[in-house]
Amino acid sequence: MRKHLMQLHPWPAAWYTREVTRPIDDDELASEWHDLMGRYHRITCALDRSLTTEHGLTVSEFEVLQELYSVGPQCEMLRMSELGERVHLSQSAFSRLISRLEQGGLVERAACNEDRRSAMTRITPAGVQRYLEARPTQRAVLHELAREKSADRAEDVAAARVG
Repeated sequence: MRKHLMQLHPWPAAWYTREVTRPIDDDELASEWHDLMGRYHRITCALDRSLTTEHGLTVSEFEVLQELYSVGPQCEMLRMSELGERVHLSQSAFSRLISRLEQGGLVERAACNEDRRSAMTRITPAGVQRYLEARPTQRAVLHELAREKSADRAEDVAAARVG
């Protein structure tokens, strides 16, 4: 039987990698899904608290700014449809979020020159500044959560050796 490695990100692969030498049963799959959703929820809540408190940004707003920042100067504007595919929101929630960011002066929208049906967006200088100010907070929260997970895993390994 083939061996498969299943990796769940954003943590180092060793934390969430397991060898699968047999088909996974439905209950085990559901349990892993539940664990993944719990980790996602805890990470998102921690990020949201810190980013909102320290920078006045929700985690979703930060994610949009990060995506727009990451396209860099070589791509001045990004299609709204492409940006919408990169963030994890419904179309209506995404549209409301872009409107809030636009009202806050962090992004700009414009009609696409090649296809007037499409809208384009870009991060403004104020958006770049806010993103760069918030990025260390986001990274610090992720590092803290990674350290906590590492400590939890070390305790689990130690308990397994004793037991």
